[in-house]
Amino acid sequence: MRLAHKRKVQAKLQKRIKAAVANVEVAKAAVAPKSAKPVAEKVVAEKTVAAKPAVTKAVAAAKKVDVALTPKQQQVLDIVVKNAEGINPKGIGLEAGQEDAKAASWATGALKKLLEENLVAKEQLAGNKVIYKAI
Repeated sequence: MRLAHKRKVQAKLQKRIKAAVANVEVAKAAVAPKSAKPVAEKVVAEKTVAAKPAVTKAVAAAKKVDVALTPKQQQVLDIVVKNAEGINPKGIGLEAGQEDAKAASWATGALKKLLEENLVAKEQLAGNKVIYKAI
């Protein structure tokens, strides 16, 4: 009897957790597109008046990315975009203010996400050297 009661309680908790997670995801999905669209349109309109189409695309893309990325990932993306010729993970970490010993490992997790989202490109150099460039 005690074990059956425990199973029922656990099943009820799982249902609550699933419902709560679903509600949070729906709320995020409903809020994100509404807030992202007007900001991107406003920036595009202002930059179009300034007649800089290359800057407009980069700024608009950065605004859309802000919603999906964590602050760390956004920081890494900004560093990669700033270094157009390419930068290695250790350089990214050092520029972000990390210690010399853990700079590369600090940037690697964020770079994986940026690669999945096709925001940066990975280029293999001689041996095991890798640089990342903004797309």
